[in-house]
Amino acid sequence: MNFLFLVLGVALLTAGGEALIRGSLGAAKRLGISPLLSGLVIVGFGTSAPELVVSVDAALNLRPDIAIGNVVGSNIGNILLILGICALITPLAVKPLALSRDAVTVVAASVLFILLVGGGALGKGDAWFFLIALMVYLVWAYWTERFNVVPSATVHIAEAEELSLVPKSTFWIAIGVATGLLLLIVGSKVLLTGAVGIAEHLGVSEAVIGLTLVAVGTSLPELSISVIAALRKHADVAVGNILGSNIFNILGILGVSTLLQPLPVPVRILQFDQWVMLGSSLLLLLFLYTGRHLSRLEGGILITGYVAYIGLSFTVFGG
Repeated sequence: MNFLFLVLGVALLTAGGEALIRGSLGAAKRLGISPLLSGLVIVGFGTSAPELVVSVDAALNLRPDIAIGNVVGSNIGNILLILGICALITPLAVKPLALSRDAVTVVAASVLFILLVGGGALGKGDAWFFLIALMVYLVWAYWTERFNVVPSATVHIAEAEELSLVPKSTFWIAIGVATGLLLLIVGSKVLLTGAVGIAEHLGVSEAVIGLTLVAVGTSLPELSISVIAALRKHADVAVGNILGSNIFNILGILGVSTLLQPLPVPVRILQFDQWVMLGSSLLLLLFLYTGRHLSRLEGGILITGYVAYIGLSFTVFGG
């Protein structure tokens, strides 16, 4: 039953995230919001909506291991698993200049996380650091793309246009947004019930489940958009979507979650997972700037790294 709850929760979160993104994009078009801003904010936040709802719900229910583990695990999975899968589907030829700002910001956000969790807990002061950093990033990104001719602007515009079947009427837009929010809230409750039950049944910590099963489940919207982009040969969108999601995960989701409830950081994240998150971010940066693309070989390396990470998560660091 716990496994069924987990699967049902993931399904509801995925459907809710899709509905929210499409409804929000429909509203943006009705309001005349530019595709640039829609791609930067709506798609960026929208694909991270499952992570946001689950981490906030976990924080409010005093389950910090899942709240923090979900974010850290999602960032690791986004790079090692999702981009690894996309690179195996088709080599991802990218324009490093188009992704340079976001790639560097992902590494900087990971470093900021490591600095702030050094005391063993995240408090409200740390939450404001995250949220202010997110606002600075959004203003910087929009300003540089709106008033300068930079390649990254085309990436965010393409993100907004990657999704089809966007509602046009006000009625269906409202239905999409409301349905998305409802499914996200219900899905988070169901998923947390299953995740906690599985952790108890397997005798592993909630952090392990948050970093693996929950993290992968809440990352399905990123997987969907990135795989679609890879199949359409839109490599910059596939990579840009992951970079944007990882930025929102750390700065936005942890910022909101910690603002609502101070979060003690699991010891295993301090000893192991935060370094895997930083290492995977640096590895992606290295791959993008050395070969100007993610090859199938590099995709295989990323997936191999994720398999090794999962193995260590349930064995050496499973307690």
